[in-house]
Amino acid sequence: MDVFELDINKEEVLRYLGYKGQDIDYNMNNTIEECREEIKKIIMPRVIYSYKDIKPNDDGVEVITTNLILKGKDIKEHLKNSTECVLMAVTLGNEIERKTRLYGKINLTKALILDACATTAVEEVCDIVENSIKEKAVLGGMDITFRYSPGYGDLPLDVQNNFLRALDAHKKIGLTVSENNLLFPRKSVTAIIGIVNSGIKNKRKSCKECSNYENCSFKKEGETCGA
Repeated sequence: MDVFELDINKEEVLRYLGYKGQDIDYNMNNTIEECREEIKKIIMPRVIYSYKDIKPNDDGVEVITTNLILKGKDIKEHLKNSTECVLMAVTLGNEIERKTRLYGKINLTKALILDACATTAVEEVCDIVENSIKEKAVLGGMDITFRYSPGYGDLPLDVQNNFLRALDAHKKIGLTVSENNLLFPRKSVTAIIGIVNSGIKNKRKSCKECSNYENCSFKKEGETCGA
């Protein structure tokens, strides 16, 4: 899974830009189209994922053979029908950071559009990985939950360090985490997908379970972040 055919969906890019149906002039539309194409040349998507046995404990869910504890009642509920999960990490690499900073100095509008394109890109890569995991699960007579990331519900961001260690993500895809639990490169995602028996009704992701629900800018506009 080294080559990713990405669309950089224009509607998603506009959504991340806060588009509300207003008219887009010719120059702005051209800039968006330029950024949609440019982002495909800049990013270097790298992915790692691993199947891990899990078991519930008092704090949440223990990922066996690692130091990772997925803390919180929400993730425990999410994985209640799973004895195995997939830990996944995705990054777009460092070049997009450099290019966005450059445009931030000479063309702020283009910097913002390119950033929205990058956010769309990392989500598209995650979707591709998730679909691949689902296909493998279905072939084995199983199914999957939706992907669940640190920071969602009551799963704290401070699990990121042990999460990356469990995947050896620094060595394998160059992904690190700061003292403030922020991922670097910035356009990166970590997530957990539960493996469940086929036929189990999977709960849909709900914005109300997100830790950022009260302050979410998308919610205030009656939309969702798409995560």
